[in-house]
Amino acid sequence: MDFDEYRSYDATGLAKLVADKQVSAAQLLATARARAAAVNPKINAIVRDIPAEPADGLTGPFAGVPFLIKDLAQDYKGQPTSAGSRALKSLPATEHATIVQRWLDAGLVIFGKTNTPEFGSKGITEPVAWGPARNPWDVTRTPGGSSGGSAAAVAAGIVPCAGANDGGGSIRIPAACCGLVGLKAGRGLTPLGPATGESMHGAAVQGVVSRTVRDTAAMLDVISGAEPWGPFVPGLPAEPFASCVGADPGKLRIGVRVPSAINPAPHAEAVKAVEATVKALSELGHHVEELPQAPFDDAALARDFLLTWFVYTAWELAEAKRLTSAGDESFERDTLIMAALGRATSSVDYVDAVQRRHEHTRRLTTFFESYDLLLTPTLATPPPTIGEFELPVAVQRASDALIKTRTASLLRYTKVVDDMVDKNLGWVPYTQLANLTGRPAISLPLHWTADGVPLGVQFVGPLAGESLLIKLAAQLEQRLPWADRFAPV
Repeated sequence: MDFDEYRSYDATGLAKLVADKQVSAAQLLATARARAAAVNPKINAIVRDIPAEPADGLTGPFAGVPFLIKDLAQDYKGQPTSAGSRALKSLPATEHATIVQRWLDAGLVIFGKTNTPEFGSKGITEPVAWGPARNPWDVTRTPGGSSGGSAAAVAAGIVPCAGANDGGGSIRIPAACCGLVGLKAGRGLTPLGPATGESMHGAAVQGVVSRTVRDTAAMLDVISGAEPWGPFVPGLPAEPFASCVGADPGKLRIGVRVPSAINPAPHAEAVKAVEATVKALSELGHHVEELPQAPFDDAALARDFLLTWFVYTAWELAEAKRLTSAGDESFERDTLIMAALGRATSSVDYVDAVQRRHEHTRRLTTFFESYDLLLTPTLATPPPTIGEFELPVAVQRASDALIKTRTASLLRYTKVVDDMVDKNLGWVPYTQLANLTGRPAISLPLHWTADGVPLGVQFVGPLAGESLLIKLAAQLEQRLPWADRFAPV
C-alpha cells in the first residue's frame, strides 16, 4: 500500500481492509514506518521506537492498524515512560497500563511513543529531553500539548489515530492546533491504572486524537469501562458510542461564550472560528445564543487549576527523584519553578482549591438546566511559534539563582507567576473547565486561519454527555468536512 492510499483511510477504514484481507497488518506497519522515517525528522513527533511485528490472527475492532502511544501515563511493559523528563528516560515500565492493554486487545499495532512536555505540564510540547515537536501545518508553530507529539503524528499522516490524555486541555489543545478531533471523556470513564487509581483528583483522563469522529467514538468504546483497581464503576450508555455517529442529536440549545477573564479579547481568527460554527449550527436547525457572561467564575477557576497543578507538579518531581535519585539538574527550569510554588502552597489552601471544584461544577450544572451544550473557541489565538514561551534571559538567571539557593518559592511574590499565567493560559483559557468539573468536552477542526493553520472550536457537555457530543460532532463533520484536508509537511 502506498502512502497516498494509506492516508485516505481512517483507522476504522484500515481495520476493514485488514479484516477483508485486502491488505495485511505488516503492509500497514511498513507504510506507517516509512512515513515516520520521512517526516519525523521535521516534526519530532515520535521519540521512542517500540519493536513491533504484527502476529497472524490479530483480533479486535482495530486489528492490524498501526498506532502510537503517548510517552506519559501510557506505560508499555519493558519500555521507559519518560513523561518528557530526562530523569525518567531510562526507567522501564514493569507492566502495561490498562489503556495500553485495551489497545493491544483491540488489535492495534503499537510501534512508538510520542513527544510530550515534562510531566505534561504545558500546553506546548518543547521538552529539553527530546526537543520540540512541530506542527505539520506550519513547522515554525507548536502542535500544542501535552499530547503534541501524538497530534503531530496524526496530522502528518503517520497514523490515523494516536493515544493522548488530558488534565487541563492536553487532548483538545493539540487537536485544535493540528486540525483533529479531540474528545476529553468525563471523569472516571477511561482507566488510569494499574499504576494509579485517578490522576489529579480525577481531572486527568485517557483518550485519543484522531482525524474522524467515527474513530474517536469507536476508540472510546474500546477504552471505556471500569478496572478492578479503579475508584469508579462508570456509567456506560445503553448503545455503543460508535452507534451515535450519524444519529440525530435533535434540535439543541447551545450557549456561546468567546471572551474569558484571562483573555477578554481573543484573536480575530478565534472569533471567526466560532462565527463559522454558529452559522453551521443555525443552518442545521439548532438554537444558538450568545451568553452575556461566562456561566462560571473563569478567573477563580483558572487560579484553582494552577494552584492544584503546581502542587501536583511538586509531587511528580519528588516521585521522579525517589524513583531515580536524580537531582535538580535533571529537570527543567519551569518544572522546578512550578514545583517550588507547589511546595510553598499550604495544605489547607490546596484542599480549599480542590473543594471549590464543586462550586464550579454547580454553576455549570445550572447552565445546563437551560442549555444542552456550551460552545467556546478551543484556543484564544492561533498556535504559537516554537520558543515563544521561553522566559526572558534575565528572568532565567534570577530563577536559576533562586532554585540553586532553594528559595524559588519567593517567586510567588514576583511578577513571574503572573507572567506564567498570562502566557501559558492566555492562549488556552477555555479547556480547564471540563477537567475541574469532570464534564466531557470535544474540540472539532471547523476553522483554518488565513495562513492555513487549524484553529478548533470546543463543545462542553453535561454529565454523561459523550454520546450527545459525538452525535453533534458527526453532524458537523458532514456539514463542514475536514478529513480530506492534509497538512503540507
